[in-house]
Amino acid sequence: MSDIAGITGRKILSKISILRWYTYDMKLSRLIRISRPRFWIYELGTLLVGMAAAGIKLDSTTTVLAIIFAIYFLFPANLLIYGINDIYDYDTDKLNPKKIAYETLVVPEEQKDLFRKIFLFNIPFIIGLFFINWHAIVALAFFVFFACFYSATPIRAKARPILDALFSAGHYVATGVFGYYLVGGTGLPLIGIAAGVSWAVAMHAFSAVPDIQADTAGGLATIATKLGGKSTIVLCALLYALSAILAKASVGPWTLIFGAIYVGLMAAALAFQKDERKLFGLYKLFPTINTAIGGIIFLIILIKNL
Repeated sequence: MSDIAGITGRKILSKISILRWYTYDMKLSRLIRISRPRFWIYELGTLLVGMAAAGIKLDSTTTVLAIIFAIYFLFPANLLIYGINDIYDYDTDKLNPKKIAYETLVVPEEQKDLFRKIFLFNIPFIIGLFFINWHAIVALAFFVFFACFYSATPIRAKARPILDALFSAGHYVATGVFGYYLVGGTGLPLIGIAAGVSWAVAMHAFSAVPDIQADTAGGLATIATKLGGKSTIVLCALLYALSAILAKASVGPWTLIFGAIYVGLMAAALAFQKDERKLFGLYKLFPTINTAIGGIIFLIILIKNL
């Protein structure tokens, strides 16, 4: 009886030990903060738009897979994106007040454990690869590539102007393509992808504008430090307009209204350019604006393709 109790005890201790790998040092609340919850909807929303574009052809298997990967693109995927970013950006982040007041600063002592947590929270979803088609697998591989090497060496795209915006856009587009193929989409709506790339590049480029001063001080070259604040904002306005025009064919005339909203926001950004407080205040509105507009676009596409 004591032997059985001993075996059971060892099993329990083993399970506790495994769980500690997920919670040791860095608490879950800390990991969630690093993953930027206000941005979770971006990856999840892109996944849902991709699924809607394919008509969301669900059976019992794809329904389970859709739920599993919706969970993945909520937290683990964002921990991958922003955790890697925070590890490799410490030298510039420590000079950026936004990282402390609005986001979170990952100090060197946390980096090793954060690497481990990123791996542990992402690796279980590899099991899902055995149940999806190869198109979706390729798209997911591109997502991981863009998400990692946007910040990580040896590519570190975020320190290479223009390439930084393309890599940032790449992981969003890859997520949408993954969603499209996950539920049985065939072919690719290339004009829709071009619209998504234009929108995502604009979103990234504008997000880099409030960081110009800190990135310059830290020696980090970005699309915003290269072009300057004013030129970057003008480029964003043009890209948002282009995205709206390209998306009109697949979504409808509503996109032109949305494009006008974004162009108007860029006009406000130009007016606030020399006032860092107002410019950053405008930047903070974007998660809400993007969620609202993205939700409407999702519903339009979904209804259109049912």
